Amino acid sequence: MLNNWLKIAFINYKKNWLSTLINIFGLSIGLAVFLLIFIHWQDEKSYEGWIPHKENIYLVENHASVFGNITKSSYPQLYVSKQKFPEIEDFAIANTWSDYQVRLIAGTHSSYSSTGEVSNSFLNFLPFEVIAGNPANALVNKTQIALSENTAKQLFGDEYRNCIGKTVKTDQNGNLYTVSLVYRLPKDHSVFKADYLVKDNHEMKDDQWLSYSFYGLFRLKPGTDVKRLEEKLSKQQQLYEEVLSKKWGNAIDQNNRAKVYLTPISRIKLEAKGEGILKGDYRAIKVLLGLSCLILILSGINLINLKTAQATQRAKEVGIRKVAGSSPSKLVLQFLLETFMICFAAYLIALALVELSLPGYNTFLNKKMTLSDPNIFIYSALLLFLFSLVSGLIPALYLANFKPINTLKGNFARSKSGIRLRNSILTLQLVISSFFIICSVIIHTQMDYMMKKDIGFNGNQVVQIDFKKTNFHQKDYDVKKYELLRNEIRKIPGVADVTGSIQSLGMELRNTSNTKYAMDTTKIVENVAIGGIEENYFRFYDIPVIEGRDLNWKKASDTISGTLVNETFVKKMGWSSRQAIGKEILPGWEDKKKYRILGVVKDFHYNGVDKPVDAAVFYNYDRNWAKNNMVNLQIKLDKNDISGTLERIKEFWITKAEPGYPYHFEFVNHQFAKTFEKYQKQQTLITILNSIVLLVALSGLFALSSLLIEQKLKDVAIKKTLGASDRTLVFGLTKPFLWITLIAVLISIPFGYYAMNEWLKDFAYRIDMPVWPYVLSLAVLLVLTFAVVSIKAYRATKVNPVQYLKYE
Repeated sequence: MLNNWLKIAFINYKKNWLSTLINIFGLSIGLAVFLLIFIHWQDEKSYEGWIPHKENIYLVENHASVFGNITKSSYPQLYVSKQKFPEIEDFAIANTWSDYQVRLIAGTHSSYSSTGEVSNSFLNFLPFEVIAGNPANALVNKTQIALSENTAKQLFGDEYRNCIGKTVKTDQNGNLYTVSLVYRLPKDHSVFKADYLVKDNHEMKDDQWLSYSFYGLFRLKPGTDVKRLEEKLSKQQQLYEEVLSKKWGNAIDQNNRAKVYLTPISRIKLEAKGEGILKGDYRAIKVLLGLSCLILILSGINLINLKTAQATQRAKEVGIRKVAGSSPSKLVLQFLLETFMICFAAYLIALALVELSLPGYNTFLNKKMTLSDPNIFIYSALLLFLFSLVSGLIPALYLANFKPINTLKGNFARSKSGIRLRNSILTLQLVISSFFIICSVIIHTQMDYMMKKDIGFNGNQVVQIDFKKTNFHQKDYDVKKYELLRNEIRKIPGVADVTGSIQSLGMELRNTSNTKYAMDTTKIVENVAIGGIEENYFRFYDIPVIEGRDLNWKKASDTISGTLVNETFVKKMGWSSRQAIGKEILPGWEDKKKYRILGVVKDFHYNGVDKPVDAAVFYNYDRNWAKNNMVNLQIKLDKNDISGTLERIKEFWITKAEPGYPYHFEFVNHQFAKTFEKYQKQQTLITILNSIVLLVALSGLFALSSLLIEQKLKDVAIKKTLGASDRTLVFGLTKPFLWITLIAVLISIPFGYYAMNEWLKDFAYRIDMPVWPYVLSLAVLLVLTFAVVSIKAYRATKVNPVQYLKYE
């Protein structure tokens, strides 16, 4: 029996070779896209999977009215909560920074390594494999250092296993440490990977409850009610928020009180409430996974439609088999087997496509994913089985339920149920296609708007070099280094100008504070950027002063207490730009010192244009503690010799400025462009998916229209004999498909509007929802549908009427 089923299957595959190839093509593409995005999702989910008892370890996150959701905690919050709440077994500080590196020196060897400042309990929470030393006493005092295996090798060569007790110096500040542990970093994914660890030496102070500076972890007792503990922690934080706000004279937003969240450590990569630690874009992954599922559904629709459309070819076969005694269940199994064989062939092709696409996909996402996880094959095999069952069952039941008397008489061709089924499924297919077109066009429009938006400054031919060697603890170390290098860089041929600032364009704000109006301290602007700047900063970036004047370094009053503010600051204070001139403010970074507003500058973006402009106060960088945050140079290059100037700067930097350190620079415009890089990637992926959707949908439409038009060739022959023109025949054959397309687009509009309105909410500056993408979707699909269907319809008009009417 099985052998007979296989023979019949291959005969039908050969007979309907075009629809078979289209089914395999559509399914393989759909499965490949789904698997690629599924692999990405699994890769992101795998972070911290290596940690023992991870189900009891949580990252402590906070919500503050000023900053929103924050991934960091305050030290008192961690320390006191452990003492106060019995549900918490222990806490750990896990400040590891993969992007902050320090040069370590041991004898004649050195290593430029990422750093971690952690509590002595850190290695209990994250038990790295021990190469040498004892983790129990590795970080009990501030003179000890734990080295990763790779760093230890760079510092001590082949003898790295015997380096316990030896001395390592940090080039940053000259501190000496004794090696107490050598550990091996996990091969599995983790956000907590530091090349070396030292003990954090923060003291418990009651006025630091709102100083969110630490990545904090809690280990909870098994069976703890996490939601209940979050409520207790939130009430505790709200109490100290009240106490400290009264002390500092700040008002509390009663509708936006402090909250504490406990995020499972195995989910922090994707589901952290705040900015996370190397956080992935969970929302984008879910959207792409959903869209890839739609592509799979499209492929299934093709399969169902084409199988039901072929019903007329199989109807007599079904009738004869039923008369011969075959049961409906056997017929269903036979047709399911045929569907499974197509799906399995597509699955094998999809795996090959994934393997070929992974290198490029990894480059695009900056990852190292492989097709080696057994879960991928298990889940995809289950998906294949379910997909084959669902997409095969509808046409199988439809075919198996033909009545023998009708099929043998030939009264099956115009089954209303079959026509309705095909039309409904084809409508769904075109709804998905229209949805993709609408989304793709709106995403492109928003990205184009972002690219062309005035960012408020001119960063052409400007490069930024961040200092690799800094020292925030030594008085004036960084500012003196800045001034020395600024003066030397200016002497290099091809350098047009040099400036500097505490904040960096295109980067997150490094320092912010609250600022009050000196005459009325109830007027407060929160989260104000601390804008220590060089004298020429606004001229350097062509940022206009729209009211008042710029700072004058030759006037003592300007350099000591003069300030400029931006338009956003003025608006938040409730002033006009003219009203702001001459007013005095109390910045939070100075103790009761008043600054006089001398000018208002036009708004410009520190962060990406998907975020609102931050309020900012600008002043002479050399006035307070913040001057030691002058840790970069911003250099404008002569456009006539950019490459030559860059080479001269590089030679100076690696030989005189920071010898022994890696050299890196970034064009400021490129640096700023990175702020919406993820949206550009989303745009690219949506465009690719949209192209695949249209390709799959139109190929399925072509195959379906071919089958349906072939069933109408006798009607065409009769009309042609009666004198119908080719144009009339073509329009008559394509009109039903055009009506289905029109209905599909109308159905897709509310779904497209809702999805894009939700997506646009992420942007502070967004387009108004346009109408033309919906009109374009209708026009494109009508044109494509007519083009695809009319090809077969035109061929149908060339039939020889005698061939179809000779027996009439």
